[in-house]
Amino acid sequence: MAHKTVQFIIGRILTDEELREKFLVAPAHTLSAFRESGLDLTDAEIEALTQTDRALWRSGADWIDSRLQRCCLKTPPRD
Repeated sequence: MAHKTVQFIIGRILTDEELREKFLVAPAHTLSAFRESGLDLTDAEIEALTQTDRALWRSGADWIDSRLQRCCLKTPPRD
């Protein structure tokens, strides 16, 4: 296990709004993209992260000071 890689990915998901949305829609695909980009991430780590309670990813960002957050500046589509 590459513990530093897992910590990095968790931090990115919690602090990057756009990445978090991608992860919540397609967790395995998002994590596979990290691995394809060269990060050392095992199948077991991907499985563990995808099986983590989704509430953590949604609410965890609220616990982190907004100055450490990367927000999405895209305009949401209108209905």
